[in-house]
Amino acid sequence: MLPRDAFLGRVEQVPVGDAAGRVVAEMITPYPPGVPVLAPGERINAEILEYLTTGLAAGMLIPDAADPELRSLRVVAE
Repeated sequence: MLPRDAFLGRVEQVPVGDAAGRVVAEMITPYPPGVPVLAPGERINAEILEYLTTGLAAGMLIPDAADPELRSLRVVAE
């Protein structure tokens, strides 16, 4: 999906545990390292969710997410 379509289209907020397989509608850039892990339009997979949740537990910050504590993610509405 094009990033613009994902970002500006219909979205919903889903629990992070339900996000695998969905198309993300927001930029997710953990810090450190400050490199985007997910961009609008990309499909979320279990490996990315594990990286983000374990990193968050270890002190990583996710300042650009709608929910910086990563309890939920903005995804394209089905």
